[in-house]
Amino acid sequence: MADKLEALETWAAGLLEKLQPAARNQLARSIGQELRRSQQKRVQTQLNPDGSKFAPRKKRDLRGKQGRIQRKAEMFKKLRTATYMKARGDSNAVTVSFTGRIAKIARVHQFGLKDRAERNAPDVNYEQRELLGFTDADIDLIRDGLLAHIKIDN
Repeated sequence: MADKLEALETWAAGLLEKLQPAARNQLARSIGQELRRSQQKRVQTQLNPDGSKFAPRKKRDLRGKQGRIQRKAEMFKKLRTATYMKARGDSNAVTVSFTGRIAKIARVHQFGLKDRAERNAPDVNYEQRELLGFTDADIDLIRDGLLAHIKIDN
């Protein structure tokens, strides 16, 4: 995957140098938004960039009050919204990242780190669930976006 990304970067460098800074900004913003949508869909389907499923949640007792069963909560439902997953682009880079304190939660899951679920709770080792990452489709999306933008300018 890294080889494909490096090959795309070298291929695109020559084309991007010919664009004006304003056009590069516009291109970076549009590619960033498309990448964010792609990442949101992948997180919704709960797949890692390599196509494997996310590690399942730990089993919990879903009975709250007597006689009520809560519906199964979807993992990372709020995390993938545009409020928390931001796409930024300028003439030099495109970034898709998480903001605020949500970034810490995302980092713990991205790398499978140890954290506390709440204050004074014991440390828990979280399974690795890659929330952000490049798939082959994402690299194709970047290449196609760049080609479409260059066709419009010419």
